[in-house]
Amino acid sequence: MSVLVAFEFDTISIYADAKSPPKTILLVNKLRTEPVIKGIEALLAFVSKAYPGVRVFHEDRPDIPQGVEVWEPGAASEKIDLVVTLGGDGTILHASSLFNTGAVPPVLSFSMGTLGFLLPFHIDDFAKAITSVFEGKATILNRMRLSCSFQDQERNVTPGGETTAWQVMNEVALHRGSSPHLNTIDIFVDGQHLTEAVSDGVIISTPTGSTAYSLSAGGPIVHPSLSALVLTPICPRSLSFRPLVFPSSSSITLRIGDRSRAAAGVSMDGRVSHVLNPGDSLTVQASPFPVPCINRSSIVDDEHPEDPPDAEGAGPGKEDDWVRDINNLLQYNATFRSKALLRHSRT
Repeated sequence: MSVLVAFEFDTISIYADAKSPPKTILLVNKLRTEPVIKGIEALLAFVSKAYPGVRVFHEDRPDIPQGVEVWEPGAASEKIDLVVTLGGDGTILHASSLFNTGAVPPVLSFSMGTLGFLLPFHIDDFAKAITSVFEGKATILNRMRLSCSFQDQERNVTPGGETTAWQVMNEVALHRGSSPHLNTIDIFVDGQHLTEAVSDGVIISTPTGSTAYSLSAGGPIVHPSLSALVLTPICPRSLSFRPLVFPSSSSITLRIGDRSRAAAGVSMDGRVSHVLNPGDSLTVQASPFPVPCINRSSIVDDEHPEDPPDAEGAGPGKEDDWVRDINNLLQYNATFRSKALLRHSRT
């Protein structure tokens, strides 16, 4: 049964006016190296001084910073208005997993020197970015998530007894794991049998996840503002099994074939979660709860609001973060000419 899920993927403003700024912040960070510790201390000091009434929360971990309140995910947890992450892309994926049963608050992500597709701000810019959010000037891009559920051979019991669908931001990968044998996987789309895949596995990704594992397996690069599911085979035993892109209204089921010689592992956003035996299946569809990520391009320099557009692109606040990322991070369509020659050709 397919479920139609409608999203507004255009960038939209958050906190429409400064009269309703965030009252609670959840701080999510990677392991506390010295740069992370200093970044957290500076950020907390700024929030405490500039917005003294705001409550700051943190997961219950041994390295919890001083001056914050403990927060645990769940239906009874304190309502969070803004998530602030410090780390890499994996930190944002972890933040997404903390809201596995419902809506995700807007996410403001800061890089700690690493590169990633989900890291629009450097930690040095935290004061300007936070101020823009509290003043209602920031915009967000709703990044689609996947909702995943499991069925055993009887199609009515989930392995491990889970009653809530898993929410995935990048991808769900069904793979042969350590087995030397290929998996045999029956693929169904909206209940209709699409194909029997004999391969190392299959990846179903969001547009955001199209630049992660799916890209390494030969999948297409999809703009995150699109609403779609990307199906990418992993080392298929066929020259004609090519990646496919489905609308977000589709429901995709991957069933381990009865003739499969091995069980299959399931990884979600890089985390191993399940083992499926022959006859077990996994169903994936669009989640109604996307991840609202705050755009760097929406933070315009107030000191120079009328700066002319750059000669090589759009003006401040108008550029597409994703276009910048595929050029800077993937070196999209880069030629064999050296960077020095490219710089020389522009002068």
